[in-house]
Amino acid sequence: MSRYDFSAPRLFLEAALSFGVDVPLTREQANYLVNVLRLAVGDSVLVFNGRDGEWLANLSAVSKKSASLRLQDRRREQEAVPDIDYLFAPLKHARLDYMVQKAVEMGARRLTPVLTARTQVHRINAERMRANAIEAAEQCGILSLPEIDAPVALDRVLGAWPDDRLLVFCDEDAPVADPLAALRSRVGASPPPAAVLIGPEGGFDERERRLLLAFPRALAISLGPRVLRADTAGVAAMALVQAALGDWRA
Repeated sequence: MSRYDFSAPRLFLEAALSFGVDVPLTREQANYLVNVLRLAVGDSVLVFNGRDGEWLANLSAVSKKSASLRLQDRRREQEAVPDIDYLFAPLKHARLDYMVQKAVEMGARRLTPVLTARTQVHRINAERMRANAIEAAEQCGILSLPEIDAPVALDRVLGAWPDDRLLVFCDEDAPVADPLAALRSRVGASPPPAAVLIGPEGGFDERERRLLLAFPRALAISLGPRVLRADTAGVAAMALVQAALGDWRA
């Protein structure tokens, strides 16, 4: 039997979750359950808050503009996520939405917009990023939401980089070799905390590339012989890192 239940709607709630608690819904959540899904009092909903696991709840009260849920029992305990961060040069609108959603689906612990010489977008809508993260988590059975950082310049990122975290960046000029083998060579007794860095469309400029190649805690990997768009490269790189260092490991 699948460990995920996709037969009931899932909602992210800010409130603490425990048995018997009644949780009021936002107007948007109430409208979604009552007017879009046509749920009635007593119908089941799965809820999570990123801290207390996943709970089964029942719709307990409904009015024209509001609704509430009563928590019944915990279906899944809160799970630890892999210690893998996702750093990326922001893209425009829909492609940024896609990038955030896929990073959440792939298990990113933290999302950090990184400003580079060729970054397309410098102003980030953090609320929109969070809404996309919530949507991805709700749809895919994910129990945790990533931390979302304010945009930060690449130089500052590297200047404050922790000694124990591996920085994996995609370099189209890296030798076309086995990226999984390169990643697994860094595992040692246990996989280190890691981060994936995805550059902008057009790639890092030469100064940035030299800086990254010389950075002692960085690992450049190739994603194969084809040039990928930034949002596609992010999915590919996260898959490789999860397979070598994360919770996809055999």
